[in-house]
Amino acid sequence: MTAPMDAPESSQHAEPDAAAARGAGAANRSLRQIAWQRFRGDRVGMAGGIVVVLLVLVALLAPLLTSWFGYPPNQFHQDLIDPLTGGVLRDPAAPSRELDPWGGISAQHLLGVEPVNGRDLFSRIVYGARTSLLVATVATLVCVVIGTVLGVVAGYFGGWTDVAISRAMDIFLAFPLLLFAIALVGVVPDGAFGLTGNNLRIGVLVFIIGFFNWPYIGRIVRGQTLTLKEREFVEAARSLGAGSAHIVFREILPNLLTPILVYSTLLIPTNILFEAALSFLGVGINPPMATWGGMLDNALRFYTTSPHFVIIPGLAIFVTVLAFNLFGDGLRDAFDPRSSD
Repeated sequence: MTAPMDAPESSQHAEPDAAAARGAGAANRSLRQIAWQRFRGDRVGMAGGIVVVLLVLVALLAPLLTSWFGYPPNQFHQDLIDPLTGGVLRDPAAPSRELDPWGGISAQHLLGVEPVNGRDLFSRIVYGARTSLLVATVATLVCVVIGTVLGVVAGYFGGWTDVAISRAMDIFLAFPLLLFAIALVGVVPDGAFGLTGNNLRIGVLVFIIGFFNWPYIGRIVRGQTLTLKEREFVEAARSLGAGSAHIVFREILPNLLTPILVYSTLLIPTNILFEAALSFLGVGINPPMATWGGMLDNALRFYTTSPHFVIIPGLAIFVTVLAFNLFGDGLRDAFDPRSSD
């Protein structure tokens, strides 16, 4: 009769032991393993990350996808277009010449076709993803390199170096970037620096976005460096005779990778919107190269007769920016040391 009374007591002893085992397991895990477990438990962040991976694959496999599911992005299909209104015909063979409210969506054209020229929207969207991600990613890389170098220099050496770099950050942050980009792109000739056409335009956009946005990440890196250089492991390295180069490259920079990675994922969607805005204003990538902003610019004239032409590129921009933001927020929460498992 005494055995049933002993069972709850033994289970009470087992619970602290299990909690202690879980705590010991958590202590033995690396920071990357803990961050991955946190991120994996964030369904919203994981969904954003999956969409980001799919977008990157779509951009990389654009020629293959268009050969399977569409047509070349600049191929015209005038037989699908009404020559009087420029709208997409419901049935080109019918004598009524009735317009299709769905924009020609069919098995041959998964997202329909553009008004006036009949280019395949699926192919244009896929190649537009390649353009947007290329410009945004390379510009973010330029921004990260400049911001990291100047932020570490300002935070580690301090003094007049910190003052000069900080004032330069203030000047760049106060710069009217959009107006400057419009003016600079407008005056750049058709050929410069060994580049021509849209290759030159892409290079100019990458330079403008990357060079003039570095203060944002520079301030974050500077603040982190000011904190890290006072930590015990840096003081220990300095007491052992380590030079500035060793401390910066072996002690400080490895601990800056996480905030740099997180901020980069949040900076890419901003750069995507900036490139789309410039293309929408007609000073970005020149036609006929596919860009989401350029497609929106062309679609404004047909939003009453062909609303799909406005909705599809708008949704592409919205989904891409939202996915990157959710992915970046998930990474930030996962690497936050104040977060609980």
